[in-house]
Amino acid sequence: MAAESPVKSLQTEVTCPICLEYFTAPVTLECGHSFCQACISRHWEDPDTATSCPQCRKTVQQRCLWPSRQLANIVEIAKRLSLQAAQGAEGDGVCGEHQEALKLFCEEDQTPICVVCDRSQVHHAHTVVLIQEAAQKYKKKFEAHLKTLREEREKLLGFKATGEGRSQEYLNQTQAEWQKVVAEFQQLRQFLKEQQRLLLAQLKKLDEEVLKLQADTVRKLSAQISRLNELIGELEGKCQQPACEFLQDARSTLSRCETGQFQQPVEIPPDLDERVSGFSHKITALLESLREFKDTLPSALEGARGNSLGTFRRGEVSSGDCL
Repeated sequence: MAAESPVKSLQTEVTCPICLEYFTAPVTLECGHSFCQACISRHWEDPDTATSCPQCRKTVQQRCLWPSRQLANIVEIAKRLSLQAAQGAEGDGVCGEHQEALKLFCEEDQTPICVVCDRSQVHHAHTVVLIQEAAQKYKKKFEAHLKTLREEREKLLGFKATGEGRSQEYLNQTQAEWQKVVAEFQQLRQFLKEQQRLLLAQLKKLDEEVLKLQADTVRKLSAQISRLNELIGELEGKCQQPACEFLQDARSTLSRCETGQFQQPVEIPPDLDERVSGFSHKITALLESLREFKDTLPSALEGARGNSLGTFRRGEVSSGDCL
């Protein structure tokens, strides 16, 4: 039988003889034996064992209890060593429980075991094979899955590269279209601004001509109204004079009052009327064209956008089908 390992020996030394667990708050009696403080206190509660040591049966004084800090530290060290030994034994191919080489593999529990484990009731009815055979068997399965997974990864990498290339093409195209849209709308704004300037200049010229015609007409009519006021005043004065004085220069006064000496209001020149009417027709046609443009442009753009998105989605679906 294999000799007990140092770790096992250390575990035995730091185990309480009463509870058979690691010491908790260890104390040492005058006889030299150590116990958990709680365990020895419960032991002394029994009248038959009130003054005896549980291990050597010697009579001891209850007040002579010395807490052992060094033993408590050793207990902590033993715990850590036990844990490291168990982990190290399993990593080195040695059974942590029986300290035997792990030469077998339990199919049911999926774990390496030693020959002592194989003879135990736990694994007695299980399917057990040599660990090397099990390793070769599972290695072949792993290699087959590894090959499949690598092939899938290559496919996905290809799809990724294709998708990134296609996306970059789309980005290049959208950037080019972006620049076209900006340039075209800049030209359109400049064109509309120039047309606005021309139309406003024509309207301003028409305004100036109409204002000039109005000023001339008002000036001429005002002069004739002034003369008429003078004649009316003169005739009203004549009518109030005595007969002899009234008849003096009567013929000359009547000649100045004859009709036809005063001009009628100046009519608007036909060409000006035609120009104003023509300009109104031009503005009406312009507004209709702009209204039609605003009505048809959104629907045209929506239709074009739907077609492009449909093509893009079909491309995505095609790529997705490959997955």
